[in-house]
Amino acid sequence: MGHKALVYKQKVIANLQESYRHLERLEGALEALEKIYAFPLSVDDFASLVEETQSLAYSDQAIYRFSKLQDCMGAKLFKSVLLYQGENVNKPFLDILNRLESMNIVEVDEWFEIRDLRNEIAHDYDTNDETARNLLNTIHKIKSELKHILDEIGKIVVDREPN
Repeated sequence: MGHKALVYKQKVIANLQESYRHLERLEGALEALEKIYAFPLSVDDFASLVEETQSLAYSDQAIYRFSKLQDCMGAKLFKSVLLYQGENVNKPFLDILNRLESMNIVEVDEWFEIRDLRNEIAHDYDTNDETARNLLNTIHKIKSELKHILDEIGKIVVDREPN
């Protein structure tokens, strides 16, 4: 493995580790909430959650970690995977996603839904309880999809040499 490929491999590994760290903390926050509330959260459960300081903190942590995870994956990890594979990343993000889809890592439409969810957090989370409840329920539902994407990228780094 050449020097460049080794550098790119280390970059993928570092980005993957950062992503897994965010996912682990996201899952931990959701698990803490699951000890008290059933998912999907009902309107009444969410009303109770926001009144309980510790539960609200876990809720905020889950939403924050989801945002950080989505940012890390979209801004760093995906490009580093393609660089490791010896590909050019100076292209539109949609082209990067399409290439990752052809590698069976991510589905383009699914990723755009995840990105839209992250954008919704940035705009509406603090101002609307119904939006916040829906966000938490959706994050709870898609966390396994995010883990699957990370696991697929991990296989590339562990199982294959770059093309």
